[in-house]
Amino acid sequence: MNTESTTTVADETTGTNVIVLETPIQRGEQVIRSVRLRKPTAGDLRGIKLFDLAQMDVTALTTVLPRISQPILTTADAGKLEPADLIEFARVIGDFFVPKAERESLSA
Repeated sequence: MNTESTTTVADETTGTNVIVLETPIQRGEQVIRSVRLRKPTAGDLRGIKLFDLAQMDVTALTTVLPRISQPILTTADAGKLEPADLIEFARVIGDFFVPKAERESLSA
């Protein structure tokens, strides 16, 4: 009987809000290879200084990630992320704060 369980979390591994991890996260028998982030709400940002997020503050990032990730990353998971993965999460989170008009002008 095969008890090994490998899970690729996001239904799709492409898209602007899906991060394919350089180093997958191992949780027991579960392996998380990609994570989808959703745009945070004001409630998700409670207790966080937006300036800290903009500055890619590790504490701010690891506090917000469990609130907006699918699957839900624990604070411990976030603390074990490879630096390249953490920077990619910061980039995607930063994109959430760019106004729609500015995003459209950049893509034109």
